[in-house]
Amino acid sequence: MYNVMIVEDSKPILRNIQMLLSSLEYPVQVEATAANGEEALEVFRKHHIDLILTDIRMPRMDGLALIEQAKETNPDLQVVLISGYSDFVYTRKALSLQVFDYLLKPVERESLEEVIGRVVEQLDQRKVKNQIDLREIIDEQHIDAGQEPSEYAPLYTQVMIMMRRQPFTGNKGAWGLQQLQAMMNSFFTSHYCRVYLSQKEDQYVVFVHHRALDSYTSMYECLETIRRTLATHEINVMIGGQPLSSERENITDIYHRIGSLLAEQQRLMQGITLDTGNPISMVRSEAGVLDSAAEASFVQMIQLLRKENVTLKLTELLQRWLDEHVHMTEIERFMGLIVDTFAHLFEEQGSGMRLALEMRCRQLMDLPAYTDFCKELMEWIEQCFDMLQSQVRRSGSLLFEKIDEYIRLNKYSALSIRDIANKFHISPSYVSRVIKSETGVTFVQYYNRLKIEEACRLMSDQPEMKFRELAELLGFTDQHYFSKVFKEYKGLRPTEYKQQLSDLS
Repeated sequence: MYNVMIVEDSKPILRNIQMLLSSLEYPVQVEATAANGEEALEVFRKHHIDLILTDIRMPRMDGLALIEQAKETNPDLQVVLISGYSDFVYTRKALSLQVFDYLLKPVERESLEEVIGRVVEQLDQRKVKNQIDLREIIDEQHIDAGQEPSEYAPLYTQVMIMMRRQPFTGNKGAWGLQQLQAMMNSFFTSHYCRVYLSQKEDQYVVFVHHRALDSYTSMYECLETIRRTLATHEINVMIGGQPLSSERENITDIYHRIGSLLAEQQRLMQGITLDTGNPISMVRSEAGVLDSAAEASFVQMIQLLRKENVTLKLTELLQRWLDEHVHMTEIERFMGLIVDTFAHLFEEQGSGMRLALEMRCRQLMDLPAYTDFCKELMEWIEQCFDMLQSQVRRSGSLLFEKIDEYIRLNKYSALSIRDIANKFHISPSYVSRVIKSETGVTFVQYYNRLKIEEACRLMSDQPEMKFRELAELLGFTDQHYFSKVFKEYKGLRPTEYKQQLSDLS
């Protein structure tokens, strides 16, 4: 049913219109009546009205003034004007106020039925639009045909409030939709409101008529009062919202904007209230605890398998996050960095661990208390290190055997670490780590050592070979460089070493 208010100073005319409306087979009901514009405005502020039927000429406040002020509250309120032939000039002015239509006195049933039919059609279209808009942002199961009539009020006459559960503030199952609905009903008392579960988990959207804000000095005061009230019941939320001022606003865009601002401002263990329609009230985001250099340091320590260093630094970081109420985006970014780094290292070992790592990460972020998060995060990272080190030792030894065989077969070439990486379909950095882990030296040092050992063998077996030929054969760029490398490994120049061999023989 749609609510109608009749504004007419003539009681006989008012009763006639009321009787005619009740005889129509349309979903309309007379919610209120008034004898003049001032009385009508007072009623209008207390009731949900879909359509006003109003006379033009009335004492104290005429119909035109009523329309102007009512439209300020509800820009797309449906209005049908009642006028006599002598009021046609006023009627033309009323049409400029976007009046739906007008009826001439005396009002006849046929003309009233025709106009009301078109009004109902437009209101039905608005109802459908409401449901379409809601489906873009609300969990589908919470939109049904059983909604109360007042829920079909246009969304632009309401305030959108979004509440998001604060992480690490208790069991997420301890409160939900029904409890929030009961608390919001109690909070707004005389104003009907509806709480929905949004399409994002642990996030709720509340719609309440904007006249609910009349009891507060500002939107911020209303939201902050709600947040504090919920906190007394151990329901810790971030809250943001703004009035919806026009049907032409995109409800979905506003919903995503509020959600983005809440995510941007969300802090660890600290409630936040945002009047998202007032940029002046927005909280500024300070620089985070963890800068890019510190993040890079964590990545490097993990790649080098320095478990003790990581756990020590992480302990300090977790405490700083708590002390400084860090933005949750920083924690989420860091957790993503940990997942990416370990996943890449496991992938190098031939293990597809990313999904398991991401799942465990989500579980950690859903823990009820920050102390639980810290404890289980430390344990998880230690487990990752232990698993990785075990795989590295096992697969690294096997891989090194293959790499070593390949290097020895290519002692006479100018083999690069990238050549080895391409051969075994792994990254150059991983080749470097495997060789370093198994030999204690870098690839270049290990490769050069093998070449020098081969040079010594050739000098012993083929003493007539010239040093220049030997250098070229082993892939050195020139004889001078060969001589320099030879001395680094053997402590003697090639000529001295060859002389030593001759003396022994």
